Amino acid sequence: MSNGQWYPPEWPARIRALASGELTAVTPRRAATVMLLRDDRSGTGAGGPSVHMLRRRTSMAFAGGAYAYPGGGVDPRDDDRLVRWAGPSLETWAGRLGVDTPAEAQAVVCAAVRETYEEAGVLLAGPAADTVVSDTTGADWEADRAALVARELSFAGFLERRGLVLRSDLLAAWARWITPAFEPRRYDTWFFVAALPEGQRTRNASTEADRTVWIRPDEAADGYDRGELLMMPPTVATLRALRPYRTAGEALKGAESQDLAPVLAEARMEGDELVLSWPGHEEFTKHVPAEGGHTPSAPGGGAEGESA
Repeated sequence: MSNGQWYPPEWPARIRALASGELTAVTPRRAATVMLLRDDRSGTGAGGPSVHMLRRRTSMAFAGGAYAYPGGGVDPRDDDRLVRWAGPSLETWAGRLGVDTPAEAQAVVCAAVRETYEEAGVLLAGPAADTVVSDTTGADWEADRAALVARELSFAGFLERRGLVLRSDLLAAWARWITPAFEPRRYDTWFFVAALPEGQRTRNASTEADRTVWIRPDEAADGYDRGELLMMPPTVATLRALRPYRTAGEALKGAESQDLAPVLAEARMEGDELVLSWPGHEEFTKHVPAEGGHTPSAPGGGAEGESA
């Protein structure tokens, strides 16, 4: 049985157009996505933590029907003022994320925390540096969340209005993937890992998702391998990387050793085949006829990045 890779049929034609100069690559938009983890409620850790995933509506232009994590694009307004901040310094975050300035780092981390709140209803912030909000329900909270979704309110402005401290210590950077150059919608996406704060609960707050689940990384990866769950390569790769960890805390600690070198797909000709590959992730390699058909001749992957 084939696995569940997201592979748009128009890719071969777009790859050829890019190679011939008929197509110009667009600049990727910065984005962030969060693997939100919840420990085994039995307290034994035997099954490992579960990860919160959402299924994108089939009507979505980008990766419709695929399972992913909460995520979206960086808001440029989130680097124009300092926010109240707990955890590693902005300079430390800039070094870890590989960006040039503390302001850029703040915008990326803000995007991760904002998207988790917008799409899962979970807020990694609190009134003080050692606290986290326990309840984000109610009409006033929902009004602010809707304003964030509509981009009527920046996340920096939301934190200031609420008097909240962003808890960057509850996040850890895990990976970075860039959408292939032949895609019309491109993202330079940082993947983060975080633990569900005590007292908070997830909900499907996203208009882009028709289902949300808590699922162990090994079960999700197995579902992909069986062709039951549709996913993009970065989602599968990060799920596999989470498998060894027995608790969310272990995963957060393990993030320190994760490589944040950007992963970008490469396309090349080998004889009469076009080969699409992701360096360091051989399982996603695609072999496509050089001319004509759009059906890949071997299993492979999909586009990097999460939607905005």
